[in-house]
Amino acid sequence: MRVLVLGSGGREHALARALHRDPAVTALHCAPGNPGTAEIADNHQLDPCDPTAVTELAGRLRVDLVVIGPEAVLVAGVGDALRKAGVPCFGPDRAAARIEASKAFAKEIMAAAGVPTAEARVCDTTRQVEDALDAFGPPYVVKDDGLAAGKGVVVTEDRAIASRHAADCERVVIEEFLDGPEVSLFALCDGQHAVPLLPAQDFKRAYDGDEGPNTGGMGAYTPLPWISPDLVDEVMSTVVQPAVDELRRREIPYVGVLYAGLALTSRGVRVVEFNARFGDPETQVVLDRLATPIAKLLQACAIGGLDPEFRPEWRPGAAVTVVVAAEGYPAAPVKGDEITGLDEAAQVDGAYILHAGTKVGGEGRLIANGGRVLNVIGTGPDLTTARATAYEAVSRIGLRGSHHRTDIAEKAASAVRPG
Repeated sequence: MRVLVLGSGGREHALARALHRDPAVTALHCAPGNPGTAEIADNHQLDPCDPTAVTELAGRLRVDLVVIGPEAVLVAGVGDALRKAGVPCFGPDRAAARIEASKAFAKEIMAAAGVPTAEARVCDTTRQVEDALDAFGPPYVVKDDGLAAGKGVVVTEDRAIASRHAADCERVVIEEFLDGPEVSLFALCDGQHAVPLLPAQDFKRAYDGDEGPNTGGMGAYTPLPWISPDLVDEVMSTVVQPAVDELRRREIPYVGVLYAGLALTSRGVRVVEFNARFGDPETQVVLDRLATPIAKLLQACAIGGLDPEFRPEWRPGAAVTVVVAAEGYPAAPVKGDEITGLDEAAQVDGAYILHAGTKVGGEGRLIANGGRVLNVIGTGPDLTTARATAYEAVSRIGLRGSHHRTDIAEKAASAVRPG
């Protein structure tokens, strides 16, 4: 099978790594990819949001499957163009991707499908915003209705901050606050059926103790020893399948991965958000544990042949990823600083590095080229070992001014329920 992965971040490197390890994959390409994917695939420099350029490349490479990583590519209609050209594509078309691109549309789908979620109001004016903030009270939850690269949500006790964030957005969704820890669950979908992957938990805040600004994600781990063994089945029957069915009823078949961000509240499971792609950095740990070869699984979604009774096999043990972020992330990440120590980090038994925001600079030096620069993955028989492995590898990496959280999976490793 010849596969093309679209995107350039840590999630795409994780997807490329999983595909590279699949014996069924005979040729692997990334566009544009990064210095990490270049070691296992052929990189092609193009704008992955350009439907014409992507379709032309897929045809020239004679690929059997295109796997879309970032949400912006989906919203640009690349999936639509590929399907029109007869190229199997893992990733929803533009209409179905609205489940992430518009928080208001997602709420509409959830209401119609009976999916449990937070009460919310869609606000277009300052008066509507202030009325909604009055109605729900603190903590205030204000979400940009459109795409915001994982950073469009503000949760705060400060009314002024909530109002200011709303004013900076054209349209917002204001919700009641959901208590309890959050869980990410990915489900592979072929437009009709859905198959769950392993749940994971990520860490959105920039600093230890869930302090600081919201980010795209500073780390993740799996498995989650503190959740109910029945949680996945419950979410598939009350959240994922109803949403897939509602989209299909509207003649918007959902093909790809449906990411359900969940809050395990005192009143039960509630959906925080839907995303139309693999989460980053949860993908990095989920795919590390996946034992079932991934290529034919993704292809089955793309061509409509997913077995709803199928359940992937998982490697025993645990995986933890720690994000090494550039100085100034998330507000104003500094680019151009040299990265050192990757060879030394990779020598840690059970650890490896995924590139997230890197490029090759002058004299062949590896330099930072984004906010989240590296994903450091540690594996082991349990979470304690996996996180120790990850942090040992992190300690060997040099990047001036960089920062990372030191508490990824700490509570879970101690068998403490987070949140």
